[in-house]
Amino acid sequence: MQWNASGHAVTRCTMDVFKNNPEIILRASFITGQSSTTINLHIATPEIINRSRVIAGILIMLKPCHFHIWTLFEDGSDLRPSLRLSRQSITSLIAALRSDFDHGWETDIEVLVFLYWLAHAASYRVVSMAFDIPKSTVHDIVHRISRAVICILKRVITFPTPDDLEEVGAGFAQLAGSPAFCTVAGAIDGCHIRIKAPASDAPCYFNRKLFHSIQLQAITVHKGKFIDIFVGYPGSVHDARVLKNSPVYTGRLYPPAGKCILGDGGYPCLSAPICLITPYREPVQNPVQARFNAKHARARNVVERAFGMLKTRWRSIFFKALEVSPAFVPEVVACCAVLHNLCLQNGDIVDAEVVEDPADDPPEPQNTEASAGEDVRDNLAAAVSAPDNCVPALHEHDYL
Repeated sequence: MQWNASGHAVTRCTMDVFKNNPEIILRASFITGQSSTTINLHIATPEIINRSRVIAGILIMLKPCHFHIWTLFEDGSDLRPSLRLSRQSITSLIAALRSDFDHGWETDIEVLVFLYWLAHAASYRVVSMAFDIPKSTVHDIVHRISRAVICILKRVITFPTPDDLEEVGAGFAQLAGSPAFCTVAGAIDGCHIRIKAPASDAPCYFNRKLFHSIQLQAITVHKGKFIDIFVGYPGSVHDARVLKNSPVYTGRLYPPAGKCILGDGGYPCLSAPICLITPYREPVQNPVQARFNAKHARARNVVERAFGMLKTRWRSIFFKALEVSPAFVPEVVACCAVLHNLCLQNGDIVDAEVVEDPADDPPEPQNTEASAGEDVRDNLAAAVSAPDNCVPALHEHDYL
């Protein structure tokens, strides 16, 4: 981005059009406060006239911005305070979107507008004032880019390949501090996203934490990357019920045979249709169970840290009700999850200042299905306490 003598933002694309077409002469007037600036050039060829729409679009970007995001993006400044993403992450996002939605240079501008809106959860009016563009245009950009991000979701949020599962298992074994956890393929949890009370069915969205919300269920691997998300269920619905209605459960999509995922005590302990292992209920009956619970918590905590990173990066999204229709909130949250993974891929990591509330949903009534995974859990607990997996001090003093 460059600035002309009058302080107007001039995109590289604009400069290239003028440079590559010296025969262009264009007369354009645009208002800067109370003064006007005029560019006089001659149009010499019919081909140039046919490109009037393109040039008119470019001239829109000559309009001055109250918020000098263009300068920040061009001069190497740290963009995270304003946009919550590093320059490399933004470039990666633009490249991913262009592969499906080739709007040319406009994609860059629209992505910056969308990220500014997302970073501050600002009203369309505020973003309109910041970028000096119509409020209706901000609305269109936000919805258009969010749909574009959703279109790349399946490329960014994916299950590990068979070749990756070995690394994932080794990662969870390291997190837990026990090689017995090498069969773990993920950790699952849910979090609540505030929404404005819907006009209808508001009680369904009122959760046990006493605010209206929708739920995000997510599975992560050992590095905190989301490999599956399910978002939109009302806040009053139990975690276990959300799970049983999610595609990963109904379609038996993950984990693969011989692997398991870890969940907190709000979930049932299952061996089928998916293998989901939860901790033993407190108070535990013996040191073996206590030791297993400690290792389980260390490994499962990665999904809570992932939610913490999500909430730290987009505080305005997760700590106040968005000024959008409740029906649009799931799409916004899904976009945040996609961007989270893109950031991890680019080494753009934030410290999880906000840790997800560790309080579990109370367990659902015990039934055959809920206890079907207990044998798997007992075998895993026995492996954790096996002589080869414990240091001598644990046998001597039963330390955890």
